[in-house]
Amino acid sequence: MTANDDHVVLVNERNEVLGTAPKATVHTANTPLHRGFSVFLFNDKGELLLQQRSLTKKTWPGVWSNSCCGHPRLGEEIEDAARRRVMEELGLSNIKLIEVLPDYRYRYQHNGVVEYELCPVFVGITKQHPRLNKKEVSAMKWVAWTQFVSSTIINSPEYSHWALEISQLLAQNKAFEMWFNKNTTKK
Repeated sequence: MTANDDHVVLVNERNEVLGTAPKATVHTANTPLHRGFSVFLFNDKGELLLQQRSLTKKTWPGVWSNSCCGHPRLGEEIEDAARRRVMEELGLSNIKLIEVLPDYRYRYQHNGVVEYELCPVFVGITKQHPRLNKKEVSAMKWVAWTQFVSSTIINSPEYSHWALEISQLLAQNKAFEMWFNKNTTKK
C-alpha cells in the first residue's frame, strides 16, 4: 500500500488530472470533480448483485447501491481499479468486466456530503458467491434486473441516486441489452 492508495484523482471537465487529494478529506459539501467507477455484477439468471454500504462509510452509509463503486489510483487503469475494488469489497476475482457507459458522470448530495465523479460504468457476470468485506459492505442481495429497473425501486430512497440513474441508462442502452441477453437466462 502506498500513500496514493487513499487518495482520489482530481480532474477538470476534460478529465485531465489536476492532482490528488486524500479520500477522507475530499468528500464534503464542496467535493471537487474526481475519477470514480461503478460496477454492476449479474449472475447468469439475470439477477443484479446489490450491496448495502457499510454504516461506517462517510458517503451514503447504510444505503443500498450497485455491486461495487470506487476510485482509481493515480496512474491506475480504470478497469484494473474496478477489478481491485470488486476483490476488496466482495471477494470476487477473475470477472470479465465490460465498460458500457464510459462517459457517465454525476453529482449528488446526501446528508450534507456531495459525490461528484466522472464515473465509467462496468458490467460483468459471476457464478461466485461474494465474501463481503464488512468494513465496506453491510449486506448484499440478488435482485431480478427487471425488478430493479421498475418504478417501485426507482422511487425508493433506500437506493443510491447514481445506482438508480445508471440502471435507467443501462435499460435504454442497446449494447448493454445485447450483452445482458447473451450472458443471462433472465428467469
